[in-house]
Amino acid sequence: MSIAVITGASAGLGRAYALAAARIFPEIQEYWLIARRLDRLEALKAELPGKAVRCIPLNLTDPMSFDEYQKLLDESGAQILLLVNNAGIGWMGEFREGTWRTQTAMVDVNVRAMTAVANISLKHMGRGSVMVNVSSIAAFAPTPRMSVYSATKAYVSALSKSIRFELKGKGIKVLATCPCPMNTEFLEIAGIRSKTFDMLPHVKPDHVAEKSLIAAKKGRAVYTPLALMKVYRVLAKIVPSNLMMHISKT
Repeated sequence: MSIAVITGASAGLGRAYALAAARIFPEIQEYWLIARRLDRLEALKAELPGKAVRCIPLNLTDPMSFDEYQKLLDESGAQILLLVNNAGIGWMGEFREGTWRTQTAMVDVNVRAMTAVANISLKHMGRGSVMVNVSSIAAFAPTPRMSVYSATKAYVSALSKSIRFELKGKGIKVLATCPCPMNTEFLEIAGIRSKTFDMLPHVKPDHVAEKSLIAAKKGRAVYTPLALMKVYRVLAKIVPSNLMMHISKT
């Protein structure tokens, strides 16, 4: 049985990924939707008529959730055709102003959970499988007032590129999606508000999900929406980080 696994599937970009995958990967036989809020997952299931859907309420801040996920995979004997590592959290503010719990929660979800889910999932992926890890344009350069968030997303991008290199010979494709701001509940929950941030172009989650899945299927390494953000990605590679932080600061 071929399955898709999507973390952080209860809303926003995760929901968009599930709906887009149903169109772009018609060969997927079952969808595993992972998030904390079971009611949201059940609502998304109703938006996937004719698809087999398994709603899995897991809190990825809890290491026990990784054992549960691994157990479910081992018992199912399924092959993961598509993995979307979308679960993530953020926070805006000066590093010293945030509590250690706030700062390390981002590391727990954006780094530890993403790493664990990717590692566990690869044992059930083979030639033709696709992994999409959701990074951010914040990964391109250190971002003052989003210091920990940008650092965790830089990790996601770096790990994705390394995994992709390792798996080339095995026929498994890996892509880092680097969205720019999107109008989802993520912004409100993370408290991300600033004049600079509000001036940035926004993009719809549906657009990011569809275009990044197509790019991943083609074997691309990184997807960044909008021409302006692609220019920013290039600038970040050639301009010293001390100068880039004047551009990236929020």
